[in-house]
Amino acid sequence: MDDRAPSPVAPAPAQATAQPPARAAGKVYLVGAGPGSGAYLTLRAWELLAQAEVLIYDALVDRALLDRVPVACQCIEVGKRGGRPSTQQQAIDRLLVDHCQAGRLVVRLKGGDPFVFGRSASEIQALAAAGCPVEVVPGLSSALVAPLVAGIPLTDPVLSRCFAVASAHEPDALNWEALAQLETLVFLMGGRSLGVIAERLMRCGKRPDTPVAIVRSAGQPQQQIWIGNLASIAVQTAGIRLSPAVIVVGEVVHLHRYLAVAAPPMPLGPAAPLFQSSGDRPMEPLTGRTVLVTRAAGQAGSFVQQLTAVGARAIELPALEIGPPTSWEPLDRAIAAIETYDWLILTSANGVEALRDRLAIAGRDVRALATVKIAVVGQKTADALQQCGLRPDFIPTDFIADRLAAEFPEDPSDRRILFPRVETGGRDVLVRNLRDRGAIVDEVAAYESRCPAELAPAARQALEARQVDIVTFASSKTAHNFAHLLRAIDRGHNGSFDLLQGVCIASIGPQTSDACREAFGRVDLEAEEYTLDGLRRAIVTWVSQP
Repeated sequence: MDDRAPSPVAPAPAQATAQPPARAAGKVYLVGAGPGSGAYLTLRAWELLAQAEVLIYDALVDRALLDRVPVACQCIEVGKRGGRPSTQQQAIDRLLVDHCQAGRLVVRLKGGDPFVFGRSASEIQALAAAGCPVEVVPGLSSALVAPLVAGIPLTDPVLSRCFAVASAHEPDALNWEALAQLETLVFLMGGRSLGVIAERLMRCGKRPDTPVAIVRSAGQPQQQIWIGNLASIAVQTAGIRLSPAVIVVGEVVHLHRYLAVAAPPMPLGPAAPLFQSSGDRPMEPLTGRTVLVTRAAGQAGSFVQQLTAVGARAIELPALEIGPPTSWEPLDRAIAAIETYDWLILTSANGVEALRDRLAIAGRDVRALATVKIAVVGQKTADALQQCGLRPDFIPTDFIADRLAAEFPEDPSDRRILFPRVETGGRDVLVRNLRDRGAIVDEVAAYESRCPAELAPAARQALEARQVDIVTFASSKTAHNFAHLLRAIDRGHNGSFDLLQGVCIASIGPQTSDACREAFGRVDLEAEEYTLDGLRRAIVTWVSQP
C-alpha cells in the first residue's frame, strides 16, 4: 500500500522499532489546517508538513496537503463527521502518544484552529501525562474565514459590537435566550440543525426577517453561499447537504452586498444561492460539478488542482497502487549494460522514477545514459525525465505508445532498445511493431500496478449519494480497476452500473476509451489532446454545451 494513502486507524505497536543511537526524541505538533484549502495554511504548518514522519489528520483537511509530506511519512486519517463512523478520541490520543514515544515527529493536522472546537485538550493532556513534548501551531478558524470570504464583517460600529461562535452539534446544550440577545452569531457544525437554530432563535426573540448566511466549503473553489432569513432559510436549502457549513446570523449579513468584492463561484442548478450581485466574480465553468479523479495513489494532485481551479469539487479515487516488480534483477542487469543500448523508451513517470532509483542503488546517476537516446510517451513522462536533468530525444506527436513506433525517428532495424515498463497488464503493440521492423527490444519490469482493495471512502460516499457528475480515466488500468471496485458495491453488472447512471465517463485518449467501453459499455467524452490538461479542456467544453 502507498504510504501516502490513509492507513487504517489502529494503535501503533506497543514495542517501537529500534532507533539509531543518534535518534532525537519524538515530538507532537498540533497544527491548525485552516478552513480546508492549503492556501490558508501558515508558513510554520508548511514547514512541519515537510518534516513529518507521521501525519494524523482530520476529515475536512485538504487532501492535497498529503502531497506535502515526505514519501515515507505514514498518513492516518482520524476524521470525525456527523452521522458517520468516527475514530474515538481515546484512540487518537493513544496514537499520538505511541508514535511520539517511538521517537517520531508527529503532525496532528486539525481543521481550522486547534483550540476552536478542536478537542485539543484531551490530546495535550494525554501527551503531557506520557511525558511527550508537544507544540501547538495556530490555524485560521472557519468561523472567521467563512464570513470574510462572503463579504460579511463580524463586527461593525453600528450593526455588530460583538459576536459569538457556537457549536450547533448539540443544540439542546446551548443557552438560546442568551444567544438571541447578541447582535451577530456564528454557528459551526450546524448544517443538520439549521431548522432548529432558526426556530429557537425566533422563539427567544429574534425577528423572523433577521438575515442569515450559509457558507459551505469556505475558502475552497467549490464554495457556495446562501442568503436568506430565519423564517426562510431552512425552506430555501431543503434537501441540500450543507456540511461543512458556517452559519452567520445578524444584520451584518446585509453588508455582503457592498463588501463581497471577490464573491465565491456560484453553483449550478435549482439549489443556487439566492444572491448574485454586480460585485460577484464570474462563475467558473465547473462550479457545482463533482468530479471523481481515478489515478494512481498519490499521483492525482496536479490534475485535482487543475479541476478545482475551474470550480470543480474534485475527489481523488485511487484506482492503482504502484509497487516494485517481482524482481529487480532484469532491470539491474540492463542498467549494468546500459552502454550497449541505442535507445531507451519510457512510457510513464513510474518507469522514469524506477530507472532513476535503480541507477542510484547501482552507484550510478543519469550520466550513465549519456550514450543512449531517449524516447518518451506523454508530457508527464517528459516532465519526470526533465526533473532528472534529462531531455527526451523524441516525443511522438500524439501522446500514445502506438504513435511512437509509427513515428520512430530512425530505422529501428538492428537497434538495441531498452523498455522499462509495468510488469503485467501493459499493451504489447509498441514492442510488436518495433520488433516487426527489426528492432531488438528488451522489456524489463520496472514497477507493478495493482488494484486497491476497496473504493476510497470519500469516493464511495459521493457515488452512493448520487453527487458525482463526471468520472475521469487517464489509463486503461484505472478504468478496469474502477469497474472491479464498483462491482463490490453496485448492483450493476456486465457494463451496466446503477451508480454511474447520469455520470459522464471522461477518457484521456483512444486506448483508455476502448477500456471504458469494455468496462462500462460507453464513453461520453475523449480529450482531443491526450494529456491531463487536454482532458480538463474537454470536460469544460462538455459542461458548456447546451
